[in-house]
Amino acid sequence: MNTLQRLLRHLFATHWHMRRLFPAQALDRLEQAIGEVEAGHSGELRLVIENELDLASILAGKSPQVRAREVFGRFGVWDTQHNNGVLIYLLLADRRVEVVADRGFRGLVSDEEWAGVCRAMEVEFRAGRFAAGAEAGIRAAGVLIGRHFPSDGEQRNELPDRPVLL
Repeated sequence: MNTLQRLLRHLFATHWHMRRLFPAQALDRLEQAIGEVEAGHSGELRLVIENELDLASILAGKSPQVRAREVFGRFGVWDTQHNNGVLIYLLLADRRVEVVADRGFRGLVSDEEWAGVCRAMEVEFRAGRFAAGAEAGIRAAGVLIGRHFPSDGEQRNELPDRPVLL
């Protein structure tokens, strides 16, 4: 996609549209889903949904993957006791999903497995079911996290469960 097309998509992305796709009751359900999957493992999961990037980022050619890594740091997903935080990042204007996993997953979960989380979400998104797609991603990521970081019996919540809308 060329820069002009991308720029126009980001300029015309509205927060009203994002709120329509993810109303308060959908955010409540997603928060509950995160809490449920985190009860089954010792990892931490964050969902961040960003509507659009700023003009400077678009002109600089910032990719959704680079932005996801920035968001990973900004929201402290890396700052967990077992280095097992996972960010699911949606960039609505680019129609992209990115998963960023902390270093505790290195060598345990392949890029293809994380891409499977994205694909599970994208199937629902293509059908117009955005909240259901986000929940599918949360649950798929929870399976991967639980496989390598099962619950240790101690229920701690190091990061908020509420999805973030940017």
